[in-house]
Amino acid sequence: MDTSDWTGNGTLAKFSKRYGSLELLLRYCRGRVRAFRARLLFMLFAFGILGLAVPPLYAFLAFALALAGDVVDCLLLRQAEHLVRGGMSEGRLRLLTALTAFLQALALGAAASVPFWVETPALLTHAHNEPLFAIGLLTGMAINAGLVLPYHPRAVLARLVTYAGLPVVFLAAEIVETPVLAPTYYPHLAGLLVLFTSFFWFLTYVTRNFSRTRRAMLAQALQQEELEAAYVRLSDQKMEAKRLALVAKNANDSVMLMDRDGRITWVNDSFTRITGYSFDEAQGQLPGDLLNSGETDAETIRLLQDSVLHARPLRVEIRNRCKDGRRVWIETSQVPMLNADGELETLIAVERDITAAKEHAQQLEQARIAAEEGARAKTDFLATMSHEIRTPMNGVIGMAQLLRDSSLNEEQTLYADTILSSADTLLALINDVLDFSQMDAEELSLSQVNFDPHACFGDTIRLLQAQADAKGLRLVLKITGRVPCLLQGDDRRIRQVLMNLTGNAIKFTDQGRVLVTLDAEPAVSGAGHDLVFSVADTGIGIAADKLGKVFERFSQADAAISRRFGGTGLGLAISRRLAEAMDGSISVTSELGLGSCFTVRLRLQAPQAEPATAAAPAYPDESPALDGLRVLVAEDNAVNRVLIEKFLQSAPVELAFAENGCEAVARFENFAPDVILMDMSMPEMDGLEATRIIRARARLQPAIVALTANAFDSDRKACLDAGMDDFMSKPINRAVLLDVLGQLAPQAQARRAG
Repeated sequence: MDTSDWTGNGTLAKFSKRYGSLELLLRYCRGRVRAFRARLLFMLFAFGILGLAVPPLYAFLAFALALAGDVVDCLLLRQAEHLVRGGMSEGRLRLLTALTAFLQALALGAAASVPFWVETPALLTHAHNEPLFAIGLLTGMAINAGLVLPYHPRAVLARLVTYAGLPVVFLAAEIVETPVLAPTYYPHLAGLLVLFTSFFWFLTYVTRNFSRTRRAMLAQALQQEELEAAYVRLSDQKMEAKRLALVAKNANDSVMLMDRDGRITWVNDSFTRITGYSFDEAQGQLPGDLLNSGETDAETIRLLQDSVLHARPLRVEIRNRCKDGRRVWIETSQVPMLNADGELETLIAVERDITAAKEHAQQLEQARIAAEEGARAKTDFLATMSHEIRTPMNGVIGMAQLLRDSSLNEEQTLYADTILSSADTLLALINDVLDFSQMDAEELSLSQVNFDPHACFGDTIRLLQAQADAKGLRLVLKITGRVPCLLQGDDRRIRQVLMNLTGNAIKFTDQGRVLVTLDAEPAVSGAGHDLVFSVADTGIGIAADKLGKVFERFSQADAAISRRFGGTGLGLAISRRLAEAMDGSISVTSELGLGSCFTVRLRLQAPQAEPATAAAPAYPDESPALDGLRVLVAEDNAVNRVLIEKFLQSAPVELAFAENGCEAVARFENFAPDVILMDMSMPEMDGLEATRIIRARARLQPAIVALTANAFDSDRKACLDAGMDDFMSKPINRAVLLDVLGQLAPQAQARRAG
């Protein structure tokens, strides 16, 4: 076979196409058509010779019959490819071509049998005994047909059966005509058997030879395919190697190749740029001997050595020394290349100068430390300011309370109330600043308790009623029937949000009303409720382009508003932070000159069962529970000492004072107090240290209450961790102080009695 067209891409596909079932059928058709002229010449010669023995007319008719059968067959075979393209199935085409093959064989057999049936004087001597012409012609045609058996077995078998049947018919006719001579025909039967057996062997040989050729061509195709694939892989590898070589040579990162001993065999230009060593200077050197700065830790060096010894990939950061003495940080990635035996062949090291990144990271770390120190300084500043402002505020508010409770005329009472109102305003401002600072530090804590939303909102609105009445405004609270009687949440923070929003609405409304609406919706999750409340006013309103700024800290919609109404601009910012902390949101709609509406949505849980607790009793000045109670006040501020003394002047308690922590420890020893009111910040020794020393003494322990201007939750925790029992922040309220002492008195008296 010609395999010249098998080279190139798609060799296996070409083989499959060449030896496919349909392709073999079409090759059969094309071969039969191409061989038509040769068969025609052969038949002209054969039937021309036959015309010498039989009448020429018979020879011509026989030739015409044989030619007609062949023409019919070839006409169909010439249209085979056209029929396939037209949609004829392969099976149907095979059936039609097998049928025309049978007709062609039948015509040829009839033509070849003319000498057998026609009696002529030239053949009378051997009449009907030697049909050699027919057998010879059919045998030749059978051999020709058998050569293409693998291409169209059905058509070839149709011809072979027809050709084989004709000698049998000849012999049968002879036996029928001369039965008495039948035994003389046994050699003829044996000859036919030998002929058929030989032909069977011939067909077997043709089939096997075709199969061997096909297998050989398949093997050749597979081998060619493998060679082509290997060639493609080799070409790809060469191209890849070329690309990698170009990348390695021109890469910004340093690239080193090392042998199995760890010695440098090749470096790129970036290696020279980073280290200062040329290719010739680096070749054959150990990287450690050439570049080690002595500042890389021993563990990293051991890992590098193990990477070479055990052919392991590695990525580490090392401190290298350049040729000019500079120190650089290098990130090196080492990858081993192994040979066929799994042994290290080449070690590839890709190194990057990360000195700038290291310096940047160091700067970031320094900036982080500075930021943390700044945050600590801010916290310390706020704590100090809280303490320093609350301490005199304690005196102002306390003395104003004492002054108001004394015998004053109406005008003096008005003055005292004005002082208290201004002090409360200033205290609220301080609390706002501290609240916002806690939120910035993410130290805001929420207290989850059961509360009645009806009472929470009703009490808050009643507190604000006086402000609304003073401006002639109607303050209306509307609660829908969907609001449950109990919910769980931080009612103190909810009051704070409501106070901020309603207080703002009253402040920015000159006439009309402020409407507070409370509603509740079942939570989507099925547990708890979404508490929704809105505060709508008929005030000055907010311009549309200013709505986005109202929730920013220290910001108001207009500078003129700040001048006219005052305020820090923290209320709405705190309200938004509180709403978000309670898994909620706050939004606003407004129209300039017509009013505003702030809407808050909070996710609250269903109430939880709580153990019953007895209500804390109120302890008046003459309460027997305070009788004989020994109270030590550790306070460095003289005004606060006087204030507490005045608060407890009418109470049946025994008072002692200390001006610092050292005095507090000493008075604990000689005064034996039942309760110590301990300031946190005092000279010489603070209240926390004094508390720890007192708790360490093996004596009867008093109740210690923190009495401090520090108002952060962290301060409360520090006091409790130091061993204190309770926490009171300044400014001090007289009634609260008496209640705290009244609650601690029974425990103190029990310890003293025991």
